[in-house]
Amino acid sequence: MELKNKTVTVGLSGGVDSSLAAWTLKQQGYDVVGITMSTWDNSIPGMPKIEGRSGCFGPNEDESIAEAQEIAKRMGIPHYTVPVSDEYKRQVLDYFRSEYRAGRTPNPCVRCNQTIKFGALLHTARQMGIAFDYFATGHYARLEFSSPDKPFLYRATDNTKDQSYFLSRLSMDQLSTVIFPLGGLRKEEVKAMARELGWNDYADKKESQDFLECGDYSVLFDESDNVPGDFVDLNGKVLGKHKGIVHYTIGQRKGLNIGGQPEPLFVVSIDAKENRVVLGPRSALQCNEVHAVNLNLMVDKETPVLGGPLSAQIRLGHKGAPARIAHLDSESITVRFDEPQFASTPGQILVLYDNDGVVASAVIDK
Repeated sequence: MELKNKTVTVGLSGGVDSSLAAWTLKQQGYDVVGITMSTWDNSIPGMPKIEGRSGCFGPNEDESIAEAQEIAKRMGIPHYTVPVSDEYKRQVLDYFRSEYRAGRTPNPCVRCNQTIKFGALLHTARQMGIAFDYFATGHYARLEFSSPDKPFLYRATDNTKDQSYFLSRLSMDQLSTVIFPLGGLRKEEVKAMARELGWNDYADKKESQDFLECGDYSVLFDESDNVPGDFVDLNGKVLGKHKGIVHYTIGQRKGLNIGGQPEPLFVVSIDAKENRVVLGPRSALQCNEVHAVNLNLMVDKETPVLGGPLSAQIRLGHKGAPARIAHLDSESITVRFDEPQFASTPGQILVLYDNDGVVASAVIDK
């Protein structure tokens, strides 16, 4: 690839991964421009500012922006802050609230990548007059556009840091001009490179673990969301009172405060219409099939891969399990597992892999 006069914008977060992504691309001969999205707009007055804690959304954003500006200065590249707070509020925060209010459990990071980082951020940057040929981030994932029969998004070399799950809702069009410079590296290699450059402050920085700085989702909801209702068992028998359905998710065991039961109880389902939380034993959460909607198919629909054994991941912490596609149409998919799986949760993301390649993703419906 001829890199002369090719410009790549790098999403700088103020962390070591995005910083090394930008440095790597500069070494490869690209003209590099740093951009950092600004999402915080003081619209959540109840969110505390916790020193030393970072996240995608919160009052410490100014510190992350300053760190991104500093690393851009060290590299000698221009840096711009791109405001996307209105889009973030609508596409991520409002979505997050509406899903919980409907009794579902969304993944805000997947949603943010789909609509903001690889969407509104780039659109707004171009509106600001920032011209670029490619967009890069510090995500740990790999891309390959060799054939429509094969996936184009792959797991990173470092499986312990792989972020392909978070990127699985992106389309081929979105990813067609994206570069993931760290996809073939291991995290310890990236930190070692940063230390060799004298960037120990970035190499040793504590990493963000949540989309909210404070880690407390309750600050996003109003008092009107705390509507008490019934905890019921699988037969509809009332077991106690819950404090509002937005405080619960499928598979949850802690914080139920229901005692005197013959075995531990888990949240089995959430009935938003009746404002009820259904509890049951762990065995009630085993499932053989998962149905998901809003399909993002990342291979040609006719490829033989879809008819063979795949690995299905039903949430971030799930390692994936052998499964086959039982039904597929343009909007939805049903997969059948070889062995029962625990706590398939409406609102979470189903991702299908063929070895390391992402075949499809969809939003779990039931």
